[in-house]
Amino acid sequence: MSITAERKTELIQEFKQSESDTGSPQVQIAVLTHRIVTLTEHLKTHKKDHASRRGLLGLVSRRRRLLDYLKQTQSSAYKEIIEKLSIRK
Repeated sequence: MSITAERKTELIQEFKQSESDTGSPQVQIAVLTHRIVTLTEHLKTHKKDHASRRGLLGLVSRRRRLLDYLKQTQSSAYKEIIEKLSIRK
């Protein structure tokens, strides 16, 4: 269920803003989105895994806060990442 180091590196390379960027909101949102998608797939087969479901809700709320911050500070970057990751709202 966790993200592999290779996949995380790929996401960082795709969404980084500068050469040494690893923690910008765009990168964090991309990593969280990948974790949310994999956890959602896990929960489709393991319906009674309530601990993972609680963790999923925490990830979703953390991503929502980052998206709200990005929308307030850089609305163009917000729109771009919404389209790239195909997140609705």
